[in-house]
Amino acid sequence: MTQLNTKQSTSMAYNEVESNDSVKYLVIKRLLDIIGATLGIIMLSPLFLLVSVFIKVEDVKGPILFDQIRIGKDGKKFRMYKFRSMVSNAEELKAALMAKNEAKGPVFKIREDPRITKVGKFIRRTSIDELPQLINVLKGDMSLVGPRPPLPNEVVQYSKRQRQRLSVTPGLTCYWQVSGRSNIGFDEWVEMDLEYIKNRSLTIDIKLILKTCIVIIGAKDAY
Repeated sequence: MTQLNTKQSTSMAYNEVESNDSVKYLVIKRLLDIIGATLGIIMLSPLFLLVSVFIKVEDVKGPILFDQIRIGKDGKKFRMYKFRSMVSNAEELKAALMAKNEAKGPVFKIREDPRITKVGKFIRRTSIDELPQLINVLKGDMSLVGPRPPLPNEVVQYSKRQRQRLSVTPGLTCYWQVSGRSNIGFDEWVEMDLEYIKNRSLTIDIKLILKTCIVIIGAKDAY
């Protein structure tokens, strides 16, 4: 872990990124989150029901939703919700698959992850598995737009620069979501998040939300 942090710190100079924290922007952003999440849950409720049925048909014993501890703004822990896309004992199998990790940096991703169910492959490719996070948005743990919330074991490996991702409320979508996702290395992912944090505005948020809707239709980079 020390070697990883040293390498990241020396390869990229640390510069404090100032975020747009104006009261006007934050109030409007929160209103957008509440309205958007509420409308999203209502409009997508038939899809939620259909996905729930398919998940249960494929694996009767497992739960429909999967919740996981994630790290939010200022290092605060919260439970993030997703439609379950893996076998019910996926976390137990993770240790045996660590050697096959294809992602760089403190993240874990495998293109052909054997833990993913048939239904899971579809809802991941289309990002439908992320939709229950609209509940997190309503609760205030997340926003519609912001850096994706990391796992606790990823954060402990962060350099000082990377920890700046935690300076704002995490989101459902961000530049990474609409720019290649799993094909993007972690360092580039961090730079995208810091770019958002530095320049975020209502206009950028709305553009990212609209672009996300378009990208999801033809998604091919999620796994």
